[in-house]
Amino acid sequence: MAISAVDRTSNFPLSKGRTRLSKIAFLFPGQGAQSVGMGAALAEKLPAVRELYERANAVLGFDLAKLCFQGPAEELDSTVISQPALFVTSLAAVEALRAESPDLVLSCEAAAGLSLGEYTALVFAGVLDFEEGLRLVQLRGAAMQDAADAVPSGMVSILGLERVQVQSIVDQSRGNDILEIANYLCPGNIAVSGSNAACERAAELAEKSGAMKAVPLAVAGAFHTKIMEPAVARLSAGLAKAKMHDPKIPVVSNVDAVTHANPEEIRALLVKQVVNPVRWEDSLRYLLAQGFDQFYEVGPGRVLRGLLRRIDRKISCQSVMD
Repeated sequence: MAISAVDRTSNFPLSKGRTRLSKIAFLFPGQGAQSVGMGAALAEKLPAVRELYERANAVLGFDLAKLCFQGPAEELDSTVISQPALFVTSLAAVEALRAESPDLVLSCEAAAGLSLGEYTALVFAGVLDFEEGLRLVQLRGAAMQDAADAVPSGMVSILGLERVQVQSIVDQSRGNDILEIANYLCPGNIAVSGSNAACERAAELAEKSGAMKAVPLAVAGAFHTKIMEPAVARLSAGLAKAKMHDPKIPVVSNVDAVTHANPEEIRALLVKQVVNPVRWEDSLRYLLAQGFDQFYEVGPGRVLRGLLRRIDRKISCQSVMD
């Protein structure tokens, strides 16, 4: 069963009754979008989805489908489980689209994924095969979990401030600890990561500086910062062994918010991604500048649709797993 876009020559109508043809991109969610029950309805309806979970179970060595469909939530939410769970469930959503709207899948001309979702996008684009991608995601989740366990750390979402303001808060709050911007999500929504003490100082200073909110996030640790450096060697070794192909459609990198055609460049950027901020807003603006005007959030949740609306409310983005 192939999970990739294989044709960029056709286009899919933007909406019924309109003659202008749209330029379509798929967006794949990252960690935090998981919920108990995800994928269950698709697996019940589609043999291709059931086969996908069975293949995942064989690679992982445990029953991922059961955890996705039944939980418990505490286990599904762990980094080690949530990353492969979202990866597989998002590709299950691709299979649902392939069954219901094959022309839409063939018409997709680019993809992007938020953090973990970049791996899903690369499988969809044919850079990695399913099993290879899943093994890397499993390794990535375990390595990031171990790095987080070694240093008490976290993330805080700062709402309502500009980039320069958040950077100033980070600089003032860091002290002798680690504190960095981790996610540039959309205008007025920037996440910072670091040691727990530094995150607390940043949240307090953000509210004093006029932020609408400073919300601690329910994550295992300070992703996309130097605290994740212990994960780099393990992930780098895994990526070095992985077989990669030229992308069949462009995939936007989280690290520099542009696309790359060389598999070796993609491999190196996936290593950097763990310790560098996710430039999601820049990635979406890049796609918009390339003329993309129809987006699909392919996987659990509606977070990516909401972020895109904060950038451009006129652009259509549909969720596949409503």
